[in-house]
Amino acid sequence: MPFAGAERRTVLLVGAESKGPGEDSEVGKDSYVALLDRTSAAPISWGVCEVPGWGLELPAERVLSEMATAGFTATELGSAGYLPSDPIELSSLLERHGLTLSGAFVPLALHSRSGLAQTQAQARAAAELLAAAGGRHFITCIVSDPESWERPELTDDNWAAIAEGLRWVDELCANLGLVQVLHAHVDSLIETAAEIQWVVDNTDVAFVLETGHFTIGGYDPVEFVELHADRVGLVHIKDVSLQVAARLNAGEVSLMEAVQQGLFPPLGLGDLGPDKTIRSLEETGYSGWYVLEQDVAITGGEPPAGDGPLLGVLTSIEYLRSVESELAGPTSPTN
Repeated sequence: MPFAGAERRTVLLVGAESKGPGEDSEVGKDSYVALLDRTSAAPISWGVCEVPGWGLELPAERVLSEMATAGFTATELGSAGYLPSDPIELSSLLERHGLTLSGAFVPLALHSRSGLAQTQAQARAAAELLAAAGGRHFITCIVSDPESWERPELTDDNWAAIAEGLRWVDELCANLGLVQVLHAHVDSLIETAAEIQWVVDNTDVAFVLETGHFTIGGYDPVEFVELHADRVGLVHIKDVSLQVAARLNAGEVSLMEAVQQGLFPPLGLGDLGPDKTIRSLEETGYSGWYVLEQDVAITGGEPPAGDGPLLGVLTSIEYLRSVESELAGPTSPTN
């Protein structure tokens, strides 16, 4: 049963609409779908990551089983090759665990015109798999190279190529019934507040409001909601240790090392207060999807069943359940 024990309330919110992770249907203009019912899992919360050399990847069967046990009904795809690349096989695997596909993280070198044909081929292949498997969110992350993330100084032509590339991916996604959302990320080419703002000002692309990476990049996620709520297409919800983030931004540790030191703790155990972002979004009428994404790096052996990343995920679910209860407000006692 999805999120067993969670209270389910229907709340009226004028103008709200909700789309499933792979659906275009609306649930009714005045219907509000409860927070946990539109929260997807992500393999990164189990240590499965696109960044080269990240750490041990748990077996897919275990990760998907633990997602279902935790109550999730949808998941992102995870790193390339982790789950099947055949859409029929992928859908069958997810269905066996009671899951659907919500989206896929796709690193693309959109700044480079010299590699444009290869980048477009990579984007097309990822989009076609996502669409065929019933997913919805094509999560673009602009990187120097999908296999080696660096941050070179960008020229005016690089920035122009990024804007053109995002428009091209938008068209690709629209033709396949997908939605592109841009993911700002540490070590990507869109990381800092200034870089995020440039994209806001010079493109029409929707964003993943990534509470962790926005914060590390210097952009308060609540402020982004206040200024640009109409540009939020998806939310990746994280908490952050600001002490570890400061060491990361000072260059004292790498992203991998920062994660190992607790950069992204379970929700409610860090310094960010993710409930503030959620509350701000919901007050604007946001009715889209959230993804519980707390990056984990497993550098030791495989943890025993019932231990490991699942425990942190369950802590975060309880946090979201408490936020959902606050959003729903008091209910009348029943006889």
